[in-house]
Amino acid sequence: MTRPIRRVAVLGAGVMGSGIAAHCANAGLPVLLFDIVPPKLSDAERTKKSARDGFAAGALDKLRKSKPASFTHVRNAQLITVGNFDDDLAKVADCDLIVEAIIEKLDIKKALFEKLDALCQGDTIIASNTSGLRIAEMIEGRSARFRSHFLVTHFFNPPRYMKLLELVAGPDTSAEVKARCEAWGRDQLGKGIVWAKDTPNFIANRIGTHSMMAVIHQMSEMGLTPEDVDNLTGAPMGHPKSASFRTADLVGLDTLVHVVENCHASLTADEDREVFTVPAFIKTMKEKGQLGDKTKGGFYKKVGKDIQTLDPTTGEYRAKGGTEAIAKATKGLSKIEDVAERVRKLVATDGVVGQFAWKALAKSLAYSARRIGEITDDVKAIDDAMKWGYNWELGPFETWDALGFAATYDRMKADGIALPASVDKMRASGAKGFYDGDRVYDLTRGEYVKVAADPREVSLPALRKGDAPVLKNAGAEAWDLGDGILGVTFKTKANSIDADVIAMLHEAVAKAENEFRGVLIYNTGEFFCVGANLFGVVMAAQQKQWDGLREMIRGYQYATQRMKYATVPVVAAPYNMTLGGGLELCFGCDAVQAASETYSGLVEVGVGLIPGGAGTLNMLWRGLEAVPEGVEIDTYAFVTQTFKNIALAKVATSAEEAKAFGFFRTTDGVSFDRARQLHEAKQRVIGLANAGYHPPVPRAFKLPGASGIATLSMMVDTLVAGGYASAHDALIARKLANVLCGGQGGGTHAVTEDEVLELEREAFLSLCGEPKSQERMQYMLMNNKPLRN
Repeated sequence: MTRPIRRVAVLGAGVMGSGIAAHCANAGLPVLLFDIVPPKLSDAERTKKSARDGFAAGALDKLRKSKPASFTHVRNAQLITVGNFDDDLAKVADCDLIVEAIIEKLDIKKALFEKLDALCQGDTIIASNTSGLRIAEMIEGRSARFRSHFLVTHFFNPPRYMKLLELVAGPDTSAEVKARCEAWGRDQLGKGIVWAKDTPNFIANRIGTHSMMAVIHQMSEMGLTPEDVDNLTGAPMGHPKSASFRTADLVGLDTLVHVVENCHASLTADEDREVFTVPAFIKTMKEKGQLGDKTKGGFYKKVGKDIQTLDPTTGEYRAKGGTEAIAKATKGLSKIEDVAERVRKLVATDGVVGQFAWKALAKSLAYSARRIGEITDDVKAIDDAMKWGYNWELGPFETWDALGFAATYDRMKADGIALPASVDKMRASGAKGFYDGDRVYDLTRGEYVKVAADPREVSLPALRKGDAPVLKNAGAEAWDLGDGILGVTFKTKANSIDADVIAMLHEAVAKAENEFRGVLIYNTGEFFCVGANLFGVVMAAQQKQWDGLREMIRGYQYATQRMKYATVPVVAAPYNMTLGGGLELCFGCDAVQAASETYSGLVEVGVGLIPGGAGTLNMLWRGLEAVPEGVEIDTYAFVTQTFKNIALAKVATSAEEAKAFGFFRTTDGVSFDRARQLHEAKQRVIGLANAGYHPPVPRAFKLPGASGIATLSMMVDTLVAGGYASAHDALIARKLANVLCGGQGGGTHAVTEDEVLELEREAFLSLCGEPKSQERMQYMLMNNKPLRN
């Protein structure tokens, strides 16, 4: 077993250093975060440790307030201890790993490494987060011990959210050091590891910057606008919606220019060196401080409610525009779900759309192929780096396969695009593509090799047994996942809950109780579950189909209850958006194995409703479940917090925050890498089954009743009087208060689950009949955002 990293020091509390420290803390690792003593302290301040730690302490304070949040929960800040290089550097010798993230100046880094060389003995690993300096230069003059324990760990910003971690070993880095750092990044931080060679900007920034700069130069050559380029190089090309210029604004023009200029200065033998030339209009933008979002204006700038675009030909901002034909064509392409088909149709589109796309992609694909042997020997490493570091849906070689390997090769050759001899040999061999099942073509060896797969990174199709599902309807399927586990997967749009999904939950639990050991609810697609099929609810309400609507509500309530009291364990694996009915589904499970980036909450008030799938009951009961039997407690505090969570549509922005809010249990699992979530969730079901699972027994609690309803109503009246809530908000809130307090008589007896469910059902149904709630639902369907009325 590789010895784990248990204590980390981060030297340099800038944006990257502090972000790395925060994510290590997210993983439960104690962290030392040090920086220099602020140089402009007064004599009196220099005697105070708090002032001397000012830079690091200030960074930690910024981390607590950062948007998007650097911590998965702000309490993780407790794991970070701040200090300064002058007073505290000796403390790093007790750490397993030291990550250097100071200014990108070789002389300053070397001076710090000299100090660390003298301090660190034993197995302490020293890593640099550099992206532009060479290892040979940084370790010059260092001891043999230092050299064998040194490597580069290149994170992408922000470290919490970006999956890519590029590792670069030096000539003397030991195998153990490489193994420990890879395990730390992969297993503890949830990163996708790509090993790169020690070349300028490594893999992702080399390929990504080349791609971005090539399309910027191409824009000028073809007389297009920034809007045109972003329409072409975003979703239609399998790249993020931010595309090229919007991405530059997010990253920061100063950062982009630094990377580009570093490439141009360092890559003197690169055949495409001139692609890394910063255009004059971008240099001017940098001089003017038009750096993107950080300066409230870059290629795009918000003026009032309007977005303006910088015109590269004049250097002035103008109304957002672009070529209408390009916008229309790419809008249609963006709707194609299959990314391979989307890219193929983009290149095949007549006129300027197809011409631009082909030129941009051909240049990038060929450049990537020519880099094999220089920046890495592995085509998959380049593909993974671009998917994890730049959020491309397909890497360059996957894109090449999507376009058709042979046809793309032949067209490149006809266009005079230079390709390496290794690709010529591949074409001559009759290879159909870079990927062939579980094999990838090794351009350095001239043959297919088996992909080294992590057995934990298993796909749903790979787990499924047999040729057909055990159960199936229009909205969901249930498959045998092996080991006695029945896997339920939704097939609806955005994995929303409709009558078919509800029916499947009932059927799957019944089937599992007779033929399986447990149930796993695992969805695919962008979102885990966005809640109920709102269109169906609106249609039923407008047609006054109250009996059908009541049965649908009751059906979902008791589907979650059926799961909750099943005789086999039920586990959900939520990720991304887990809202409304999606969270109610999780409440009905014995355990959750959530992706770290899970965004959950009961948000039904935004569409004029309250939760209708036992969410009010189970959020409240979740808070009360740890109360020992026989303990007399005033449940009002629990009711009030649940009321606030629902009435204010409180959303947890991570799995850890969901635990803190009581949406998930503290014992629920968190998968830092979504690629491993399916394996980890299945293991959780198996573990529960193997541990002698027995279902819980329903409990009843005395609730606040009339007095609680009155107190919560006063709170609502105050919000309305202050202009913070509308009259319709108040109506919804009072109905919610009635449910959570157990009705007027909730304080007279221990309220059962069925009583709360009936109150919830009637409140939900009555709100469906309210015109203003119907307006909210219709507005959400049409505009994808809530209406305040």
